[in-house]
Amino acid sequence: MVLPKDRVEIPEDTQMKNMRLAAFIGAVGLLLFSGPVLAHHGRSNYDVTGTATVKGIVTEFEWVNPHALIHLDVTGENGTVEKWIAETNSPNTLSRQGWSRNTVKTGDEITLFGHRVKGGANYINFSKITFADGRVLTPAVQN
Repeated sequence: MVLPKDRVEIPEDTQMKNMRLAAFIGAVGLLLFSGPVLAHHGRSNYDVTGTATVKGIVTEFEWVNPHALIHLDVTGENGTVEKWIAETNSPNTLSRQGWSRNTVKTGDEITLFGHRVKGGANYINFSKITFADGRVLTPAVQN
């Protein structure tokens, strides 16, 4: 094969090695990027071995991304008031279930059922909410 003067021929096996190296680096980069994205939706920080029940009075309802939050005052067995935070789905998911920013109001008496965060903090990810008037809502999309 005759090549122009300033051109160097790269053997075919070297080209293949370079393509494999580029594919490997791309795959590693994709895994490094996608790991934190998937980790966000993990439930390892919640105690899923049992269901927790929390009953209290709503002090605030945050209709925010990525997860809506309900703040509530819970009166313990000894009469002291504890501040709790309840996490649920995104406003987008909730709105598809018929929720709005006015579904939960300050002063509502509610009972939440879900999984408490590990470590004993006053934080719960709930899967069902019951209002004092008997209404029951779920934040998850129903099939």
